[in-house]
Amino acid sequence: MTRVPSSAPEAAPVRAGEELDIAAVDRWLKQQLPALSGSPRVTQYAGGASNWTYRLEYTNDDLILRRPPAGRKAKSAHDMRREYTIQKAIKPFFPLVAEMRAFCDDLSVIGSEFYVMERIDGIIPRHDLPSGVHLTEEDTRRLCVSALETLVALHAIDYRAAGLEGVGAGSGYVRRQVEGWTRRYDEARTWNVPRGTRIAAWMKGNIPSRERLCVVHNDFRFDNLVLDCADPTRVIGVLDWEMATIGDPLMDLGNSLAYWVEASDDFVARSMRRQPTHLPGMLTRREVVDFYCERTGVDPGDWTFYEVYGLFRLSAIAQQIYYRYHHKQTRNPAFRHFWFFVHYLHHRCMTAIRRRG
Repeated sequence: MTRVPSSAPEAAPVRAGEELDIAAVDRWLKQQLPALSGSPRVTQYAGGASNWTYRLEYTNDDLILRRPPAGRKAKSAHDMRREYTIQKAIKPFFPLVAEMRAFCDDLSVIGSEFYVMERIDGIIPRHDLPSGVHLTEEDTRRLCVSALETLVALHAIDYRAAGLEGVGAGSGYVRRQVEGWTRRYDEARTWNVPRGTRIAAWMKGNIPSRERLCVVHNDFRFDNLVLDCADPTRVIGVLDWEMATIGDPLMDLGNSLAYWVEASDDFVARSMRRQPTHLPGMLTRREVVDFYCERTGVDPGDWTFYEVYGLFRLSAIAQQIYYRYHHKQTRNPAFRHFWFFVHYLHHRCMTAIRRRG
């Protein structure tokens, strides 16, 4: 295993059309954090496809700013106050959350709510591991296990002790998710993607009779983890809590595995890969399910439901993003072909349904 002295640069120049009024942010932020000094160097993270994320490098502090994107948004999406509140509440119980520094609901500052948190210095494993990070097959297996143990620990948070009972709506979570993502997909559908009615009907007719409630991240992937520079097999941070809530842990696992691309997957799946789950030493999707259930004692029941749900939900997320590109609400060229991936994810859903019989 190669140890690296510091994280590889992740932020880049701010994208055109996504600039911050940094003078306004700086004035407001120094009112909340008077110890800040100097003018911040501002860069933007390119990995996120939802909320816009910026790095503010002050003389004496290194901060992250999160704000919603421009354009059409689902009513329940991009709630900065909620994202900030959940992380602040979880921090005492789950130290891998960044420290929250300030929340702004004054729209006169930049035209939207935003919050600022500490930057966790480490390695973010995106499409591939950064240059200079070389893991053996055994190291990769340790990294995979570390990530899964992190998810297990996250699901074990006492959400009542954290004061998060009001974050979710209680029992019926699974049905609400199926109905909610079906509605969001319909609302964001463009002419060049499938209707998805057969998949939606199958999910609605196969909702498991049992559900459990815990803190769920709802976007738990390797590229939302921060790894230790000195030991890249160790997770030191979990990022992007936009969709976190109180929900069913197997739904959370199904969401994660929708992104999990294996080395033996087909060409389209490999072209969609955004995390290094293809490396020798990584567990397969089936092994991930078995590992999680063994560690937690949870019975997965009919796993096909969670597999199909995760893939369909990912198609809805991709379509929401593509909708903004299609209607010229964002110019990020990375979103240009998301309509094709929606077709592919629906194909995967139908394949899983037919395989189940």
